[in-house]
Amino acid sequence: MIDAQWFSLLATPFSVVFGILSVIVCAILGWLAINRSGFKRSTIILESLRFFLVAMVAVALNQPEWLQRFIPKEEPVVAVLWDESASMDTEDVTVDDGSPNSKAISRQVAIEQLKDTQTWLPFEERFRVEIAPFSSGLTDAKRGSDLNTALANALERHPNLRTVVMISDGSWNFGSPPTESATQFRIQKVPIYTIGIGSESALPDIEVASLDAPTFGVVNKPTRIPFSIVSTMPRETTITAKLTSTDDDEVVGTFVIPANATYQDAFVWNPKRVGEYTLTLDVPGSDGERIVANNTITAPISVRKESLKVLVVESYPRWEYRYLRNALARDPGVDVSCLLFHPDLEAKGGGKDYIQEFPSSLDELSKFDVIFLGDVGIGNDQLSVEDCQMIKGLVESQAAGLILMPGFRGNQLSLLQSELTELFPVVLDPVQNRGWGNMTPAQFQLTEAGSESLLTKLADSPEANASVWRGLPGFQWYAAVLRAKVGTQVLAVHSTESNDYGRIPLLATKTFGAGKILFMGTDGAWRWREGVEDKYHYRFWGQVARWMAYQRNMAGGESMRLFYSPDRPKTGQTLSMNANVMSLDGEPMQTGNVNVQITAPSGNTEMIRLAPQIDQEQWGLFSGYFVPEEKGEHRAILTCQETGATLETMISVQGLERERIGQPANIDSLKEIATISRGKLVSTTDITSLIDEISNIPEPEPQLKRIRLWAHPIWAGTFLVLLSMFWIGRKLAGVI
Repeated sequence: MIDAQWFSLLATPFSVVFGILSVIVCAILGWLAINRSGFKRSTIILESLRFFLVAMVAVALNQPEWLQRFIPKEEPVVAVLWDESASMDTEDVTVDDGSPNSKAISRQVAIEQLKDTQTWLPFEERFRVEIAPFSSGLTDAKRGSDLNTALANALERHPNLRTVVMISDGSWNFGSPPTESATQFRIQKVPIYTIGIGSESALPDIEVASLDAPTFGVVNKPTRIPFSIVSTMPRETTITAKLTSTDDDEVVGTFVIPANATYQDAFVWNPKRVGEYTLTLDVPGSDGERIVANNTITAPISVRKESLKVLVVESYPRWEYRYLRNALARDPGVDVSCLLFHPDLEAKGGGKDYIQEFPSSLDELSKFDVIFLGDVGIGNDQLSVEDCQMIKGLVESQAAGLILMPGFRGNQLSLLQSELTELFPVVLDPVQNRGWGNMTPAQFQLTEAGSESLLTKLADSPEANASVWRGLPGFQWYAAVLRAKVGTQVLAVHSTESNDYGRIPLLATKTFGAGKILFMGTDGAWRWREGVEDKYHYRFWGQVARWMAYQRNMAGGESMRLFYSPDRPKTGQTLSMNANVMSLDGEPMQTGNVNVQITAPSGNTEMIRLAPQIDQEQWGLFSGYFVPEEKGEHRAILTCQETGATLETMISVQGLERERIGQPANIDSLKEIATISRGKLVSTTDITSLIDEISNIPEPEPQLKRIRLWAHPIWAGTFLVLLSMFWIGRKLAGVI
């Protein structure tokens, strides 16, 4: 509402004197010109225009302004915002500080009085009090805290906002930092008073944070189920955890959880039948634990009857090849095909497991989940450059696995002249192409990554597994490896031999595109059968084949395949989604409308457009990204508009909830908000002084609106029009 209006000049002595002198001089010169012309009408008009233009310039030099004073018509408001997020249910507020054994109440209960309008009655005479809850912008709002948006909304909703009282535990896990809004409050001279609630120490608790079951398992095959537990207990705690499946299978384990730490381990579960399972991990409550509601977690897993398609390519039938072929052929979950490039044989091997030539088309090759490349290279009666290109595409675009197993003939070195050179996890010595041999058998030595890897797990416990690897029969030949490439995970090194780069890598893995690669730098794994027959040899190669094909077989149909990484994403983690789509005639699609509709546990739906990968068109690869914000089961439906095909699967998202009961209050964030806005952090016992301080907030100064006439477009436009008329008039009058 406009209270008053007036005209003002921002003049200086120089601008006043100069303006007056300019007008006087112009008036004198104009009078002389008019008198000299005999008072001609045209001269009078021109000199009058000149005088008016000079007068406008003189006035503009003194910066004339039109001022308007506004008094807010809205009633002044005090906004009281209270936190209703789930973290406020934490019971860590002591009612009687003098009695340490008194029962604690929740933060939400502790602020009940502050949510009552009666508490803020002293403001009624001067302010209108608005009391409102806040949490987050999620569908289930209590699952998150967004302090910044709560403050920004208050500033936007109330034009005459005088102050904000924010009651919270200070935890925020959604939206922008609250300091952004606090800065705007400072600019507008609106202080924020914060009331912190809750203990700044975490409650004693053992929380089952994650159960990372794989997307699928294989019937009658041991499946590793990793889990993690977060402890805020002040002491080391021994727990007995139980993993239960839908059909009441139980696996029990005893673990020692360090104080105030995150503990990770894994169960080994052996499913007995095909079907959809739900695994439940339960940890009983411990002495002194304050929260037991988070001691249980579930995860889904699909158990299938497996049929992996494996291609083994070799030159000479060395012992490593013979025993590997036997191991894969006897595995009921593996369908093996062998191609033998024996230089002394016209046929490429005999028997039902053999094929006579390398697959000649993408369609034939794409049937294989895993390819073993033995001591073969590029050349006559071996692989061609085109074969290598197809192998690379299969790994990169269709998530197939590739195992590189060089031999003492050094044929694999020629593969480095093809596109497969990018897939090698290690750098080979081009001089020593036949590798190194020793009379004395050498051993594998597991790295830290190798001791935790599923590939190298030959026993159920870490101690027993390390003992098995130390006791395995040694090897007498190994490839001439210089070093591992960047991005490679080395699982095992030579126990004694090293070079300028350190120990010689012998077992290494890497990811290339959508697929996985394993490098096996010796040909002595067949010796592991000594004294134990197939126990370790079969287990190792069976684990390798399944690990390499795992991602490729996440979800597949007749004409579509969906795979994603990581397979067990966590909230806030980017999920890379890839799909292979075949056209109606069975060829890989190069372009098309391929989408994934993802429905979160809360019901929120998001459509992800998968874009065709131009450099991988021949493989029908489409890719996109998704960032899950919710924990739980997400339903994903892959569709192709051109073919009408659909594929449905479930994606399990792990991770800690945004709002976790029992976590410490973040009082420092509330203090920072108050400091930036020039307010104050207040305790719940000091509400009386807070009310007095807010009651004494002075009235805001009226707002002034300045209209700078000298810089206004109308002023400038009028000046230009008159100046144009003046010069045109001089032309018409014959003065110029």
